Amino acid sequence: MQLPVQVTYRGMESSAALEDAVREKAAKLEQFHPRIVSCRVVIEESARHKTKGKQFVVRIDLKAPGGEVAVNRDHDTDVFVALRDAFDAARRKLEDFVREQRGDVKHHEPTQSGTVARILAEEGYGFIATADGRELYFSRENVVTPPFEHLAEGTPVHFIEELAAEGPQAKRVSARGGAAGG
Repeated sequence: MQLPVQVTYRGMESSAALEDAVREKAAKLEQFHPRIVSCRVVIEESARHKTKGKQFVVRIDLKAPGGEVAVNRDHDTDVFVALRDAFDAARRKLEDFVREQRGDVKHHEPTQSGTVARILAEEGYGFIATADGRELYFSRENVVTPPFEHLAEGTPVHFIEELAAEGPQAKRVSARGGAAGG
């Protein structure tokens, strides 16, 4: 399927060479997302800059199922360089968009704060008191910084709560504001 491409020129005459370059670059984007619905490209010659001469702005708007990718590349003195840079940026954003749609992009859980309530150093685990009054288990393997052996009761920590087979646990535990004494 050929990608529908709309090219608009502002402040300048249309050009067959530019039109061909746009269509060629737009077609290559289909390698990264085969279901792009539309591609709108605006090429604009902005007001002449006193010292730099002609300045070109390229805007690209891609629509695909599930969203839209928009790119704006300002102020290049060569219209073909501005076009290339805009399509390179559009390709990168499109790749990110596709990764996110596939679920390849990790969404990090928000960190919570608490304090070490109890620590059983010989057994290699402890408990964190949360702001809402619960206690969460954590093990030596879940401590990021400082080392587990440096944690003590009362140490303020950040952590991510995760549900494990045994119930909620603290993962990626790290002391707030640096190393704790011990």
